[in-house]
Amino acid sequence: MIKIGLIGGSGLEKLNIFGNTKEIAVTTPYGAPSSTFFTGTIGNCELYILSRHGRDHAIPPTQVNNRANISALQKLGCRYIFATTACGSLREEIRRGDMVIADQFIDFTRHRINTFYDKFEPGQMAHTAMADPFSEPLRQVLIRGCREKGISFHPTGTIVTIEGPRFSTRAESKMFRLLGADVINMSIAPEASLAMEAGIPYATIALSTDYDSWKHDEEPVTWEDVLRVFNENVIHVTGLLVHILQNFREE
Repeated sequence: MIKIGLIGGSGLEKLNIFGNTKEIAVTTPYGAPSSTFFTGTIGNCELYILSRHGRDHAIPPTQVNNRANISALQKLGCRYIFATTACGSLREEIRRGDMVIADQFIDFTRHRINTFYDKFEPGQMAHTAMADPFSEPLRQVLIRGCREKGISFHPTGTIVTIEGPRFSTRAESKMFRLLGADVINMSIAPEASLAMEAGIPYATIALSTDYDSWKHDEEPVTWEDVLRVFNENVIHVTGLLVHILQNFREE
């Protein structure tokens, strides 16, 4: 069996997509992960699902213990990580409900711990290469899955991660567009950085739920809007994941 971690969990843990389902807790040197893990089998995969913000969504973005989350997946022996996230669109062509298979990120967080290296050991200079932060083989798996499922998606995109929990001002939203970002969220960059340091290939499915606050012909984003659009489309995210996991092979 191929062990795969899934970070996100919104709606997924409520669906009966597994065989041999069980719930497990994991401890790490960095503290407790955001939630216990739902684990089970699908196809040739043993899947471990983690709810990034806790099962009741009580953990704000800044307080997510990303080091514990990635460390726990590493401890469980996960060979790959897929992440799901809601995001705001910074481009007219990325519509509500579209998926973006990100290939780059911009980290605009300020208060996150985004490395496992609190200090360098003698002779150790652990400056991790991050030119291409998302696994290209995993991205291609997602891209093929979107095409096979007939899902509206974008095969590349730069995701900017902001601190949150507040949304952007109009000026910030316009600035992120000028910086080259295509979508915006509050989660992905620290996760991707830590997964890279841990040596675990990582890719994300970003679901566009809103237009942030740059469009003057749209109402600025609200949390209620994000939840409504994500809940309307979670079945598509889930369907994509089930499809790729049922057919997942190490190539």
